[in-house]
Amino acid sequence: MIANSFPWLSAIALLPLVASLAIPLLPDKGGKTVRWYALGVAIADFLLMLYTFWQHYDASNATFQLTEKYNWIPQLGLSWAVSVDGLSLPLVLLAGLVTTLSIFAAWQVDHKPRLFYFLMLVLYSAQIGVFIAQDILLLFIMWELELVPVYLLVSIWGGQKRQYAATKFLLYTAAASIFILVAGLAMALYGEGTISFDMVELGIKDYPLALELLLYAGLLIAFGVKLAIFPLHTWLPDAHGEASAPVSMILAGVLLKMGGYGLIRLNLEILSDAHVYFAPILAMLGVINIIYGGLNSFAQPNMKRRLAFSSVSHMGFVLLGIASFTDLGISGAMLQMISHGLIAAVLFFLAGVTYDRTHTLALNSMGGIGQVMPKVFALFTAAAMASIALPGMSGFASELSVFVGVTTSDIYSSTFRTVTVFLSALGLILTPIYLLSLLRQVFYGAGVALTCDIDNANFENKEEEGAVCFGTDCVLPSNAVYTDAQPREVFIAACFLVLILGIGFYPKLATQLYDAKTVAVNTQLREAYFQVAQDKPQIYAQGFLVPQIQEPSVATVSYNR
Repeated sequence: MIANSFPWLSAIALLPLVASLAIPLLPDKGGKTVRWYALGVAIADFLLMLYTFWQHYDASNATFQLTEKYNWIPQLGLSWAVSVDGLSLPLVLLAGLVTTLSIFAAWQVDHKPRLFYFLMLVLYSAQIGVFIAQDILLLFIMWELELVPVYLLVSIWGGQKRQYAATKFLLYTAAASIFILVAGLAMALYGEGTISFDMVELGIKDYPLALELLLYAGLLIAFGVKLAIFPLHTWLPDAHGEASAPVSMILAGVLLKMGGYGLIRLNLEILSDAHVYFAPILAMLGVINIIYGGLNSFAQPNMKRRLAFSSVSHMGFVLLGIASFTDLGISGAMLQMISHGLIAAVLFFLAGVTYDRTHTLALNSMGGIGQVMPKVFALFTAAAMASIALPGMSGFASELSVFVGVTTSDIYSSTFRTVTVFLSALGLILTPIYLLSLLRQVFYGAGVALTCDIDNANFENKEEEGAVCFGTDCVLPSNAVYTDAQPREVFIAACFLVLILGIGFYPKLATQLYDAKTVAVNTQLREAYFQVAQDKPQIYAQGFLVPQIQEPSVATVSYNR
């Protein structure tokens, strides 16, 4: 009885936040106690997630589960309403895993360690809060709360241009998130009766099409910035280029997924009629993201900026899946978010491991370090193969699902599908080009002679003979830091790679968590399409994009959880 009434989700969301308040009180000078404490809290919260969802979540149920609702500010209609379903549960688990391993990856932070780990735990809670919020105003609050730790983590522990990158991130995301607040207020105030921000109640309302289109456009901007949709993506390369590796892991592994989650949760579920009009636009933006991100990635001389533009490209597949009107396509979009979260996190982690040894992110300053770091080379290569979508890895399963989903969609015309799939396939060609090029420049000879002039080098001790030279970075043997991956680093990378391989060989490991929900969402979208197409058969240029289709045989479904 106690297990059924216990506020599991509130405990999961608030545990890191409450625990972070004790950090200033810990007796610790060198930061060792603080880092063990933060890691212990993160692990405990992740284990609590696993236990809660294993015991109390039914994957075959498409409705909201583990629902908790407490009046917070009744005068404003604001409540602490949290729950999970197939859309949120996989991303909660992803956030828990990536953030826990990011804290472990930050093991060597010695500059203001108390503040660093405090911010990491606050960020942990904010991420979980976004994914479990059932109240749109609560979602907005958690969305804003997440901005503060990220801004400080980039601006204090980032690179040389950290202030610029952090400010750009804050301005972009804070300005865009205003659209969430405005849309939430508009939906809550529309109609008669008591003001409510509960998503279930907002989904029941029948909005005029003009209002729904405006709401959809506003939310598309808000979530498009976070998802890094062209042309709202420019904050991402700067943030990744200057952020430390643990922060980049969270940026790529979790924060980008908030945009995709918001699109499915609000734009598709609540504003289904408007999605019928915007779906082709999303598909086109997805194609642009894939090609633009791939071309820009290849042109980047900075390792982390190259990986950042790779993320822009891979998020295009999420947009394609969302726009497909097929069960497989939307399922592929969810799987792509999970897969990319794992792959991007391990790539940025390994980029940080490489930077710790070379002290540079410039690809033209590297080369040949695979000779002395075979473990790092092997792990980096495995992660790159996953990003290339090598069969047997999660990236292949997710991108194939999206491609098949778009190809088999009976909503779009054959011309539109052919052009979309053909252009998207260019991304599959560009990805191995820029990633294999990165591996070559970092771990093999990059055209730079592996020699240096010791006589002209500014070494503290010139008595030693010989020098260790990789690319243009030369040090004396006693100062060489080109050590291979340590056990802690191998463990962190292995945690990601095992899941990447597991999902690649057995995608149901992930898809079974959300299949019931994505099918329900697509059923609702197709019903909305049929209703709009009946009233306005000329939408999408009189059948060029969308031919007339037979009335769907599926039963009409309403927005329910």
